[in-house]
Amino acid sequence: MFENIKIWWHQGKQYIPDVTNAKLPGIFRGRPVITRSGVDEAALVELCPTGAITGNPVCIDLGKCTFCGECAFRFPEKISFTSDYKLSANVREHLVVKEGDDKGIVVEPSKVRKGVRSLFGQSLKLRQVSAGGDNSCELELNACNNVQFDMSRFGIDFVASPRHADGVVITGPITANMAGPLEICYNAVPDPKIVILVGTDAISGGIFADSPALDRDFLTKYPVDLYVPGNPAHPLTFINGVLDMLKKQ
Repeated sequence: MFENIKIWWHQGKQYIPDVTNAKLPGIFRGRPVITRSGVDEAALVELCPTGAITGNPVCIDLGKCTFCGECAFRFPEKISFTSDYKLSANVREHLVVKEGDDKGIVVEPSKVRKGVRSLFGQSLKLRQVSAGGDNSCELELNACNNVQFDMSRFGIDFVASPRHADGVVITGPITANMAGPLEICYNAVPDPKIVILVGTDAISGGIFADSPALDRDFLTKYPVDLYVPGNPAHPLTFINGVLDMLKKQ
């Protein structure tokens, strides 16, 4: 017992006490800020490999952004990335960051589907489906339940079977080979259920958006309750997004 106390004394707490106010190091690329400085907009737009940047006015779509940071390297007077990890939204258009707008991205309470908070506010079980993912977002989601982030303390867990789940968490661009299994998994989840997209690939297809190997029809048939951007998405981005959706602080 004394050895355990000694370890605790030297290392401190192994978990983040308050995940809503945790600080991330400056190396982390979170919400971008776009100034009104004049630059060559055509060159800036052309620079982005996924078409996340548009001009007149300059905007960045975080649902398409790979967070490579090249825009900030080439045009530092125009674009910079903050360490703000609260990037999740339940309205797709809210992921678009506009020039001169330094407001945070939030989950719109009025857009949360009826019954989500009352039914899942105390306990939410999720089945994660890698629909052609590269295992980066999958690794970060796995980290959500480690000793540092400890998502389970909020009653939020990943489960092995869709029969035990309240919704699906989708990573990857949804390849044609995974479109069928994804729908089978979704249909196996009892009603009512939610859908969460995690990562740039899941939200927009990312760098694979125009590939004939994708089949994203699933997203035209079923409502999406939460978009969690990132490449990959940070555990704090996912956890805070789900907490805001459930309004569970």
